[in-house]
Amino acid sequence: MKRERILIVGGGASGVILAAHLLRDANPRLDVTIVERRPAIGAGVAYGTDEPDHLLNTRAASMSAFPDDPDHFFRWLGTSRHAESLDCADPFCFVPRRVYRDYLNAVAAPFAGPEGDGRLHVVAGECVALREHPGGIAVELGDGRTEIAGTVVLATGHTVPSFRAGTHRSGPWCSPAELGIGPAESVVIVGTGLSMIDNVVQLRRAGHRGTITAVSRRGLLPHVHAPSTPLRLDPADIPFGTGVSFLLRWLRETARWAEGRGGDWRDLVDALRPHAQTLWQSMAPDARRRFLRHARTFWEVHRHRMAPEAEKAVREAIADGQLRILAGRVLDIGEADGHGVVRLRRRDGEKQELVADHVIDCTGILRDPASGDTPLVGRLLQQGSARLDPLGLGLDVDRDCAVIHADGTPSRRLFALGPVTRAQFWEITAIPDIRVQSAGLARRLAERATA
Repeated sequence: MKRERILIVGGGASGVILAAHLLRDANPRLDVTIVERRPAIGAGVAYGTDEPDHLLNTRAASMSAFPDDPDHFFRWLGTSRHAESLDCADPFCFVPRRVYRDYLNAVAAPFAGPEGDGRLHVVAGECVALREHPGGIAVELGDGRTEIAGTVVLATGHTVPSFRAGTHRSGPWCSPAELGIGPAESVVIVGTGLSMIDNVVQLRRAGHRGTITAVSRRGLLPHVHAPSTPLRLDPADIPFGTGVSFLLRWLRETARWAEGRGGDWRDLVDALRPHAQTLWQSMAPDARRRFLRHARTFWEVHRHRMAPEAEKAVREAIADGQLRILAGRVLDIGEADGHGVVRLRRRDGEKQELVADHVIDCTGILRDPASGDTPLVGRLLQQGSARLDPLGLGLDVDRDCAVIHADGTPSRRLFALGPVTRAQFWEITAIPDIRVQSAGLARRLAERATA
């Protein structure tokens, strides 16, 4: 029996969940390999932190890896004794991200390692290049090794910015000790989203006493999670394919209607979640561009909310004067006289310089996919094996997740999954969206293997 080898580049949440979906049906034709540059799978950017105050931004009830078994994560919390140690008595609690890393390892365990059935293989290394051939894809690793597979899936996650050592600027996923931030030093954080929240909570837990200034174009903070009952929305009720102005009016009017019935805007936003990708895909290219410029921030602060515990810590930081929020357009981030310097134009048009001992870049996911700390995406673009979408959000893929070549044809062997596909799917950064995408892609790849 010929076996189809599927190689997944990236062992973070997207890669592990896809592997579990491919292997959970015990298809004897599939051989799955994960290539991961970090010491272990399951961490990635999102879940590599060991900080106990870095909480999931989604309730435990919504964090199962399997859409057909929505209680899987919460049951695991109980059987693994995490629920007891975290005082997580119901599925609406928010648990540390490091716990979700343990869960992802537990999801992979039946298939990998000495206690698994051996159908999942993990290769430690960094994928630096891919070359498609008539019979498969050659995966080149940074140490010179080559792996051959019939199908490759890019599950490389968020673009991680790289910064020169010894500078006063860093990304959002380091501890204060790694950053070298002294307890009394001043910090400027560029961005006021969930990554900023994590950094403020982390700094305060570490005993930081210095001032923290967070700046973004509109100076808006994520809203906090609260109990909600999603509205019952029929697809016919949703204005697919309309302009941004009409969509925003509909959102405001529907939210007011929900409030008039005793609910709030969360009931609407949560009801839209299953339809968010279709809404994005129904927009004309110009409407998508206008959404990104004028409405994205407002959508994100309502859609991507923070845990109540994090909200409490941030409000305390504002109340005691340590944290200041500024609204302004960042013009430049640089260094001068041994300090980090952020130059911005405030909402009133005046220019301002923020000087600090350290600058943390928390500007979010809208980065050039080829600008990160790995050369893979850039090389795929250079050789024509992939292309960016017209807005530069990410790799151009079709609705079946096939990577589109520079000539406009979808690949038959190269696919992508998770945040790297946001140009096609937009809402594809949270587990409830990634698990549905993983289930669909796993089903299509398994069907190909048995054809």
